[in-house]
Amino acid sequence: MRLCVVGSGAVGGYFGAKMARAGHDVIFMARGAHLEAIRRKGLTIRDHKGEWCVRPQAEERGEGLGEMDFVFYAVKTYSNREALPLLNTVAGDHAVVLTLQNGVDSAPEIEAVIGRGRVIGGAAYVATALVEPGRIEATGTHRRIAFGETTGDVSRVSLRAMLLDTLFKEADVQSEPVPDGWVPIWEKYVYVSPFAAFTGVARQPIGPLWSDPDTKALMIAAFKEVETVAKAERVAVRPGLLKRIVAYVDSLDARVRSSLLIDIEARRSTEVEALIGSVVCRAKRRKVKTPVMDTLYAALRERPPLPPLPPSIPPTITPQYGRNA
Repeated sequence: MRLCVVGSGAVGGYFGAKMARAGHDVIFMARGAHLEAIRRKGLTIRDHKGEWCVRPQAEERGEGLGEMDFVFYAVKTYSNREALPLLNTVAGDHAVVLTLQNGVDSAPEIEAVIGRGRVIGGAAYVATALVEPGRIEATGTHRRIAFGETTGDVSRVSLRAMLLDTLFKEADVQSEPVPDGWVPIWEKYVYVSPFAAFTGVARQPIGPLWSDPDTKALMIAAFKEVETVAKAERVAVRPGLLKRIVAYVDSLDARVRSSLLIDIEARRSTEVEALIGSVVCRAKRRKVKTPVMDTLYAALRERPPLPPLPPSIPPTITPQYGRNA
């Protein structure tokens, strides 16, 4: 199977490397030092099973790559302006694009580029970080992708989703194909939006936050807020979602950081709008109250820089006051 990974960082690089290790022809799209490192010494992964390396083809541009069967799109949302046009080339006329982006806006944005009916919506559950060019480290054992169709017939699992499921399982990826791709996309969003917001504001991994009763209660309140937005958007999230999210967070390694926190600590651009701003915007449109998420968004959103201070005011003579008699 021929695959192309657009966005070969922590998430795309990890799952693409798993597919390459399973014997598939995988081409990685990357830039800068990461691209050069993959070309020079391969892509090294360190996970719960040890350290291993694949030596795939890595490119910066998509011309001349030939037809692909699938494209994994895992670019950070703030890079969409530069990355989305690449899909015109690498996806060709037939490849199916699996989006693994954060947020709930990716599938329609990709369809606007390559056409309706060619996108599978996915939600990735994995804690990975690009620790240096050409090297990705995974924390914990989670490596799950839930995915399904976002247009057309969503009454049953599609044939191409079933094929993707087979490929993932052969590559030791925990795969969950579903009929309606919007369900896992939003179910992840209910979890990841508050998770990113709290870890980003606190500048701490999940452990200290989840072990504090007051913060944990606020996080659960935020999960409920986003679930309410999902239902207002007419997404049929499954019963017991909050219970499953709490159990999932309970199982996380205490050191796990959100990608938002990783970007903040590295002084990079962040996905605050896709992860948090979008839910606040949708809540306002649907007239849903989200006070916890509103507060977190206000603390994290990017603002224009402050204007320069006015010129210094010349010192004045300080009045002298006599003592009372």
